[in-house]
Amino acid sequence: MTQHSTLITGGTGGLGRAVVAHFLRKGDRVVVPWHSEAEVDGLNVFLDEAGIDARPEMLQADMTSPEGIDAAINLANRDGGFRNAILLVGGFSMGPIDKTDPNDWDRLVALNATTVFRAAKVAFPVLRENGGGRIVTVAAHPALDRGTANMAAYAATKSAVVSLTRSLAKEGGKDWIRVNAVAPDVIDTPANRSSMPDGDLEKWLTPDEIAGVIGFLAGDAGGVVNGAILTLTKG
Repeated sequence: MTQHSTLITGGTGGLGRAVVAHFLRKGDRVVVPWHSEAEVDGLNVFLDEAGIDARPEMLQADMTSPEGIDAAINLANRDGGFRNAILLVGGFSMGPIDKTDPNDWDRLVALNATTVFRAAKVAFPVLRENGGGRIVTVAAHPALDRGTANMAAYAATKSAVVSLTRSLAKEGGKDWIRVNAVAPDVIDTPANRSSMPDGDLEKWLTPDEIAGVIGFLAGDAGGVVNGAILTLTKG
């Protein structure tokens, strides 16, 4: 029996590491792209501290490029077992519109929206041939709040993720390709603790909590969920 394979983009980040751990514990073959050796080292330390002996298959690849997407999905489908694409790559910035650098806009479009489009474009025919699968994307609260002041670029690009998710769900449903998104509130990561030292940590989501929801959407029970944008919050 072919082992299920899960591609996790952004798998070396604060949320991604917890998601990688979740799918390794589940017994999946996990593929994680990376940019720098430091990311690989950080993920290995995290998995060691979590007591996980299994390791993902790593490849150096740029998820904003067609070549990087192709390489990642080809590796995930090496034995024909590609079933899940967990698309966590993303970026963030905030500030008033007159202070927003156009380069920041381009960067967020590339990271938040184009990566989902390109990954889906390559993944769909492979998942269709494999009999179906799951794609999970990451939206955000500002994308669901009818816009957010001082986050125009971020909210707009995450709104694109919401629309892409819903459209892809309708397109893939007949082929048993389920496409859903999580829309988390503030995540308890080192980066967020550094940038928001006065935040209410009791209301922040842990990466493990979000990983559990993603695991549900990518699991057997998630087969009846399609086109959902799941709002995750402790508020």
